[in-house]
Amino acid sequence: MTDTKIMVDALRARFKSIQEQKKDDICYATQNRQDAVYELAKSADTILVVGSINSSNSTRLREIAEQLGKKAYLIDTASDMQQSWFDGVAVVGVTAGASAPEVLVQEVINQLKQWGGKSTIEIQGIEEKVVFSLPKGLKKEKELSAS
Repeated sequence: MTDTKIMVDALRARFKSIQEQKKDDICYATQNRQDAVYELAKSADTILVVGSINSSNSTRLREIAEQLGKKAYLIDTASDMQQSWFDGVAVVGVTAGASAPEVLVQEVINQLKQWGGKSTIEIQGIEEKVVFSLPKGLKKEKELSAS
């Protein structure tokens, strides 16, 4: 989103009558996580991104951390970590792609604690309260199976 904003601002400056699309094109959860990486990078020496290497959103989180001058790793699970990554590192930041299960994040934190991590601090981001309803077909199926 940040990279896109730079380009959009340049286009607006050059073409005064440019028209934009009516709706943001980036998922709110993805944007929230990208914003969180900027905050995380202020205090972390190294950043771990929990998410699939096939996820463009998770890959982008790692790229943002690296652009901010941080060593960053994209990992699927805690078993992907190497203890040597943390030699001389005082603060490790942990974030996750929007679709990464919380249990995987907790496993990463637990592994860091086993390796000598002393404390955890959770940075409060934007609380996501969006709830998606089931598609009509699934909703009807669920109602039928409940009765």
